[in-house]
Amino acid sequence: MTGIAGLNKKHNFVLVVRDADIVAAALRQALAEASPEERPGLERAAAVVESTAAATETQLRARWVRSRLTSAGFTGDISSIAAVRALRQAEPKLSLLAAVQLQKEAVAHPE
Repeated sequence: MTGIAGLNKKHNFVLVVRDADIVAAALRQALAEASPEERPGLERAAAVVESTAAATETQLRARWVRSRLTSAGFTGDISSIAAVRALRQAEPKLSLLAAVQLQKEAVAHPE
């Protein structure tokens, strides 16, 4: 997730888009048709997709917050006011209320 579509001051929500099921199905198909040499890599890829697909929406939003903070160059305490400020600078249309809620989710779900 690289951004928040349709976000403005009146609509503060983060839409979680999951297409891991499509990727997992494609990997299963590829695994079914794979040569013995290709199987180990495809099996590992399938396991990674399945473990990622198991993440909750809250965990995905927390991951998104950490990625936005990292891309903004923020290296401080994620529970700080500076983190909220950095998140709002990274996503200017994010309201203070939404930024604080997202920050709480990121603090509650450390990587």
